[in-house]
Amino acid sequence: METSKLFLLSSSLLLLLLATRPCPSLSERCNPKDKKVLLQIKKALDDPYILASWNPNTDCCEWYCVECDLTTHRINSLTIFSGQLSGQIPDAVGDLPFLETLIFRKLSNLTGQIPPAIAKLKHLKRVRLSWTNLSGPVPAFFTSLLPNLGTLHLDRNHLTGPIPDSFGKFAGSTPGFDPIVMDLSRNKLEGDLSIFFNANKSTQTVDFSRNLFQFDLSRVEFPQSLTSLDLSHNKIAGSLPEMMTSLDLQFLNVSYNRLCGKIPVGGKLQSFDYDSYFHNRCLCGAPLQSCK
Repeated sequence: METSKLFLLSSSLLLLLLATRPCPSLSERCNPKDKKVLLQIKKALDDPYILASWNPNTDCCEWYCVECDLTTHRINSLTIFSGQLSGQIPDAVGDLPFLETLIFRKLSNLTGQIPPAIAKLKHLKRVRLSWTNLSGPVPAFFTSLLPNLGTLHLDRNHLTGPIPDSFGKFAGSTPGFDPIVMDLSRNKLEGDLSIFFNANKSTQTVDFSRNLFQFDLSRVEFPQSLTSLDLSHNKIAGSLPEMMTSLDLQFLNVSYNRLCGKIPVGGKLQSFDYDSYFHNRCLCGAPLQSCK
C-alpha cells in the first residue's frame, strides 16, 4: 500500500515538472538562423563579458544588446554599447537580414575599417558607429546600397579621406542620399564637403565639426528642413550665404574656420551668441564686432 502511494506521488511530481518545464520548440521566439549568426558574432569578438547573456540554450530574443520584431521575431536591432570589447566589427553582422538598427558605441578597443558586409543590410534605418578606434574611409555603400538609412553617426573615430561623391548624387531632382541626421564629427576627414548640401534634401541635423574639410561656404545652398548645423573646427572659407536667414535653425556653430564677410541679418542668425561665430579670419557683424 505504501509503495503504491509513493509511486503515485512520484508520478504526480514528475508530471508536474514536465508540464512546467519550457519546451524550446514551442516557447522560443528566436529565429534559429539569427541565433546562429549572433553566436558567430560573439565568437568573432572573443566572447566578451558584455555578451554573457548570449547563451545558445536560451531564447536570443531575450539576450542583452538585441531586439526582435514583435511579429516576425527576427532580430531587428543590435546595440553594443560600452564594455570591454576588442577586435573588429565581424562580417557576420551582415547576415542579420532584417536588422534596422546597428550600433557599436563607446568601444575604444574596436578597430579596423567599417566592413563592406554592412552593405547587405537593406532594411537598415539607423547606424551608429561612434566613440571607437575605427579607421579608414567613409564607405560609399552608405549612400548607394542602403536605401532606408535615415540616421548615420560615424563620429569620434579615426576616419580619413574625403566623403564619397555619392553623398551628393541625385536621381533627377531627388537626392540619392537624404538622411535626416548625419554626424561625422571628430574624425580626420577632408576635402570638399559642399557636395553633401542641396536645397532639395530633407536633412535636419548635421554635425561635421572637428575635421579638415576645406571648401567655399558662400556657394552652399542648404535645405529648408535644416535645424541644426555644426561646421566648427574645420578649414572652411568664404562667407555665410544670405539664404541662411530663411532657415529655422535651433543650433548653429561655424566657429574656428576661415570665414570672412558680414553675418547676414535676419532669421535666427542673431539669436546665436559670440561663441557660434568666433575664431574666423574676418567674420563680422552681430553678434560679433561691427564690420569696418
